[in-house]
Amino acid sequence: MALGVAIGAFGAHALKEYFLQFPKHKEYYQTAVQYHFVHALGLFAVAWCHTKWQSQLIIKAGYCLCFGIFVFSGSLYALSLSQIKVFGAIVPIGGIAFIAAWILLLIGIVLSKETKSETV
Repeated sequence: MALGVAIGAFGAHALKEYFLQFPKHKEYYQTAVQYHFVHALGLFAVAWCHTKWQSQLIIKAGYCLCFGIFVFSGSLYALSLSQIKVFGAIVPIGGIAFIAAWILLLIGIVLSKETKSETV
């Protein structure tokens, strides 16, 4: 989350003039920061869930969130700063990782609850 703050502040201040010239790229950058923050918070949720329901699926959800932040936000950061359009093609891979993370988290919780209720 500290990295998200630093990157967001860098974009808001150091890149202000750049984004005046390229407003669409500012949108890409802002989207990257937003998803970076939301999914960094998601990592806290995953960590908390793992304390309640021990599941390898929950751990995998955390890895998917990390991968998604790196790929989704990272490629949007790269696209917004370099204007190399191929980075835009990489963004959906990170999005798929985010979706997979949330599904893995849900399944991990549900299966852990079912396992606990069967042992009682």
